[in-house]
Amino acid sequence: MLDGLQLEDIIKKVINDVKNEKDINITNKENSCGHGIFTNIETAVDKAYEAQQTYNSRSLEERRNIISNIRKELLKYTEEMAEKTVAETKMGRIKDKILKNKLAIEKTPGVEDLGTEVFTGDDGLTLVELSAFGVLGSVTPVTNPTETIINNTIGALAGGNSIVFCPHPSAKNICLWLIKKLNGIITEAGGPENLVTSASEAKKENVDILFSHEKINMLVITGGTEIVKLALKSGKKVIGAGAGNPPVIVDETADIEKAAKDIVNGAGFDNNLPCIAEKEVLVLESVADYLIFNMEKAGAFHITDKEDIKKLEDTVYKNGMVNKEFIGKDAGFILEKSGIKCSFDPALITLETDINHVFVQKELMMPVLAVVRQKNFEEALKNAILTEHGLKHTAVMHSQNVTRLSIAAREMQTTIFVKNAPSYAALGFQGEGYTTFTIAGPTGEGLTSARNFTRKRRCVLGGSFSIR
Repeated sequence: MLDGLQLEDIIKKVINDVKNEKDINITNKENSCGHGIFTNIETAVDKAYEAQQTYNSRSLEERRNIISNIRKELLKYTEEMAEKTVAETKMGRIKDKILKNKLAIEKTPGVEDLGTEVFTGDDGLTLVELSAFGVLGSVTPVTNPTETIINNTIGALAGGNSIVFCPHPSAKNICLWLIKKLNGIITEAGGPENLVTSASEAKKENVDILFSHEKINMLVITGGTEIVKLALKSGKKVIGAGAGNPPVIVDETADIEKAAKDIVNGAGFDNNLPCIAEKEVLVLESVADYLIFNMEKAGAFHITDKEDIKKLEDTVYKNGMVNKEFIGKDAGFILEKSGIKCSFDPALITLETDINHVFVQKELMMPVLAVVRQKNFEEALKNAILTEHGLKHTAVMHSQNVTRLSIAAREMQTTIFVKNAPSYAALGFQGEGYTTFTIAGPTGEGLTSARNFTRKRRCVLGGSFSIR
């Protein structure tokens, strides 16, 4: 039999437990905006951590099913994503963003990227496999916001991880929309909630917290040089994809008509927002006029008037800086705002400059392409190395001379070297190979895929399982 005091203690305890549970539920409700979005980044990390603990025990087949569902369902939204992105960021072209989203959905590697190494012999068997890192923290850019989230999500989930995103503030709404969609698609396929999370507000403090949070095991940074440098100071494993300033070399042996078309297509694609896009052309003097002529035929508007060139310079480069108002804008819009008349809708603006011109030395990220005449291949290569600024990102060359192509590829030391094709061939668009929008030149992973989001583990069995 319970006496009165014991009964009173039990009742108090039950009431207190109910109150605590209610308080916890209220707190969780307040912190959650639903479908992977939380009011603060700390909760987003905690929930991603919990989700990964569950996901880590799931089979490879379950991972495959989730990724397959992501591919199938997101293909329904490529147009909507492109329209929402351009509306919010005021950058790029809808038709090109549709292609980029489709590329990320279809050609980002999944579980098939996780190869296994096996060694057998007299002393037994050694197995090397790729296991989850845990919770990844990812900072994404305004230039390729949805593509990068799709790309990094598929890679992270294929590797058995969860991922927390800090989107660029100027692309916050489309990124949160996409993260919500991804959570719905994942749970529909049987995956746990909150494998992909973010905070509801895009604040600098969120990045700082992400970089120092003890539950974040790896940082995946796609952005400018400064944010990559900051991440590298965190003490965590970092995959850093920084800026580029890709030069294009065109020599006298090139198929000039094709080179011109490839350059216009590559540099004009999504208004030059991709970091791999052609940023300046170094062409040998003997074929310069013919290249420019064919670039005009391919849809470029070539400016020769000195006053017009000055107008363009004053518009897109102000106070010693690239004018952000024109990043990713259409060529026609840039010409209109510069007071330069053009009778058609050009894909690209071209002009001749010297090698020291700001349009050569700075990455503009707009469809404005400087063309510089070069005496010979040796001068072109030397200047290409200088204008690339040691970023080791991307370079392009048009030539039929295999020796020169080999020399340039070796000397440039870029992560990507494209020969006789538009720059976007490097991403697997009208080119072979898988795609990525996280190109890690600074940290050396190159074109990242699921295997880069894992850690190698070795399992050794002594004296058995070799049957040779």
